[in-house]
Amino acid sequence: MPRSEAPGGRPAAFLDRDGTIIVEKTYLADPAGVELIPGAAPALRALADGGYALVLVTNQSGIARGLFGPRDYEATQRRLDELLAAAGVRLDGAYHCPHHPDFTGPCACRKPGTALHLRAARELGLDLAGSVFIGDRLDDVAPAERLGGCGILVRTGYGDTEARVPPGVAVAADLSEAADLVLAGKVAEKSRSGRLAPPAGEA
Repeated sequence: MPRSEAPGGRPAAFLDRDGTIIVEKTYLADPAGVELIPGAAPALRALADGGYALVLVTNQSGIARGLFGPRDYEATQRRLDELLAAAGVRLDGAYHCPHHPDFTGPCACRKPGTALHLRAARELGLDLAGSVFIGDRLDDVAPAERLGGCGILVRTGYGDTEARVPPGVAVAADLSEAADLVLAGKVAEKSRSGRLAPPAGEA
């Protein structure tokens, strides 16, 4: 199992974008549609202040599907950077997979693949084993099992549709609660045991 790419390096918060940091809007191509989920920016700032590199890793299959182009994605990403900067937050890295197996064939970078996480670890000197993997789909948090670290499923975005949560994956209402768990060292005790996990508010 791959562990730390940089022994003694900085841990990362590997973050999904749509449905985790920004409001889920299927195949978002218009920068005007970028909207931060309430509490997301302060949560990111808290993670950064807590010593975590902020690394965005996002699947963008709309590019493979021909629904928007790379420049459209770049425009939405610039808008996100602007909104975060206004809140005093800067991402340390942003990586995206433009593929989809039905349109471009298999790849190693589409989550739950780990190619982008490994690339970020090399480029940014990250400690994978000390990192957290946060997103609204199980594919976002699955890399934790292969790379070390902890996975946290948030119930924003598509999170409420993920019913069966595997052992070792924690569940949080949103990114704000996820950050609180990470910084309080309580991710392990919030991990589910593989049973059906109720949506946030029903636990």
